[in-house]
Amino acid sequence: MGQIREGARLGAWAVGGIIGLAVLYVIGVFAFGGAGWITAPFRGEADKRENAVGSGEFRQTAYEEFFDLCEAVQNAEGTIQALQALQEERKAASETRTTQIDQSITALKATRIESVNAYNSKAAQEHRAPFRDKDLPYRLDATAERTTCTN
Repeated sequence: MGQIREGARLGAWAVGGIIGLAVLYVIGVFAFGGAGWITAPFRGEADKRENAVGSGEFRQTAYEEFFDLCEAVQNAEGTIQALQALQEERKAASETRTTQIDQSITALKATRIESVNAYNSKAAQEHRAPFRDKDLPYRLDATAERTTCTN
């Protein structure tokens, strides 16, 4: 019975020693750069995003983009207003000319709505929103007749 007990004790020490060496190995791998190799894919994505979003060029472009989009909405509104003046011409115009006027107004309204949607979409993006000027509205209203690009 003593030999069996002695053999079991030796086996337990051997298994404990192997587990201890494995733990020391894992600690050594992490201590000497192994963790960097294991986490490289995650850090690479974070670094790539930080390099793009954190760059001065991106910040400047995103800042100016909000002004450009708001201006595009206002330009479309101005052109729609100018075409509304054609309503007088429309009353006396031929059927072909009436159709052209209606199509032009419809196309400009669609362009305005696309610009409003683009502005709102970019304003809602987490990585772009911080670069929207404080004087610009948070969202533009697609149903409003006039857009103001300052609060």
